[in-house]
Amino acid sequence: MSEAIIDRSLLPPVVRRRTRIGLVAGGLGTYWPQFPGLLPQLRESARYVSERFQGMDADVTDAGFISDAQEGAAAAELLRKADCDLIVMFLTTYLTSSMVLPIAQRSNTPVLVIDLQPTEKMDHATFETGDWLAYCGQCAVPEVGNVFRRAGVPFRSVSGHLRQESAWARIGQWIQAAKIRATLRHARHGLMGHVYPGMLDVSTDLTLLPATFGSHVEVLEFDDLRQRVEKVTDAETAARMDLARQIFTLDRTVADDDFAWGARVSVGLDRLVADFELDSLAYYHRGLDGELHERLGAGMILGASLLTARGLPATGEYELRTSVAQLVTQVVGAGGSFCEIQSLNFEDGVVEMGHDGPAHLAVASRDPLLRGLGVYHGKRGWGVSVEFDVRHGPVTLLGLGQDRDGTLTFIASEGDVLPGPLLEIGNTTSRVDFGRDPGEWVDDWSATGIGHHWSLSLGHRAGDYRAAANLLGIPFRRV
Repeated sequence: MSEAIIDRSLLPPVVRRRTRIGLVAGGLGTYWPQFPGLLPQLRESARYVSERFQGMDADVTDAGFISDAQEGAAAAELLRKADCDLIVMFLTTYLTSSMVLPIAQRSNTPVLVIDLQPTEKMDHATFETGDWLAYCGQCAVPEVGNVFRRAGVPFRSVSGHLRQESAWARIGQWIQAAKIRATLRHARHGLMGHVYPGMLDVSTDLTLLPATFGSHVEVLEFDDLRQRVEKVTDAETAARMDLARQIFTLDRTVADDDFAWGARVSVGLDRLVADFELDSLAYYHRGLDGELHERLGAGMILGASLLTARGLPATGEYELRTSVAQLVTQVVGAGGSFCEIQSLNFEDGVVEMGHDGPAHLAVASRDPLLRGLGVYHGKRGWGVSVEFDVRHGPVTLLGLGQDRDGTLTFIASEGDVLPGPLLEIGNTTSRVDFGRDPGEWVDDWSATGIGHHWSLSLGHRAGDYRAAANLLGIPFRRV
């Protein structure tokens, strides 16, 4: 099962604010009267670059072509007002750093410098000075890098030629990173219930997310969910059960009453998310002897999985940082399922990992199964749980660590999911080959400060997550 197979009419994806990219091209105006054919050629290159950016999944503010410091200042003001998530500076030929520094300083936005010469190489036999100048955009890159460093502006660049697809792939990676930054800047994370007793690694300083990313954390009570579930009608419950039957295969262990309760809670969850305008949700409630709040917590898995499939990760065990990691992997189209280590298989050389509870349906290799569980291991209550095998092929783990000084860190590892025997216990499960001894991998992974949960996403994406950490101004660690 892939994202393309999921019927979007059944699970309409969450719509979020589009990524905003600022674009400005430039060169040194002193050249224009000296070499009359140069500026038209550079403007044509700038037009091509602008068209490539306009074709990306982003809103682009094109500040045009600048030739001196005054025009640079005007572009800086335009891009400041545009509230961009990333500003791209296209150095078409040499220009002075004074032309572009104000753009980086006044916008308070990450900047990517690109220099894309017209073709792979110059024609030395026919070129004159004016022809060469169209190829020397890279001449200014070290100057800009030096001045940015001295000004305390993070520097990043992509150098190549105009139609070099590998260069555009590197640029695209920064656009993906900007998409992550945009999502986290405006995200509203729901946190409902209380921390799982004793899980010290899960505890997160709630000020860190707004301070680091600009996100908002909305603290919720299970009573906020209870009040909405109580208003769900029998007809709405039946409709949600019909929806679930179209998406899941129901195992014979599923009890009708538990299925109906999960469907009722699912409808209430949708209303909770809508009322608080949430982009993610982490939850946990211990409960006692089948009381209502325990039943609510135990009935979350169906609804949380449906929300996660729509692009709104809903994660158990109060795992705020992991719900953020799942949001990151989701917005780049890589899915992202709640995950932990389950076992090691030294004979096959794989790490078996997965989790009970909410799962991202986009990473499933087959139609997901609803299984009835009389016991949730380590938690109170009973009900229906989601089970499937993760799609075979490349995957990337992404988690958020928190260091002693409070710094949040992106932590990633790439591997490949292989076929093989799996437990059938109402979990999402996978066998991941990291190309090394499983025990050694666990040691290195654990030494990063990862915590015991993370997001499992499709594809080899460490480069995307590294670029996002760079734009967000946080460390990146890779195993």
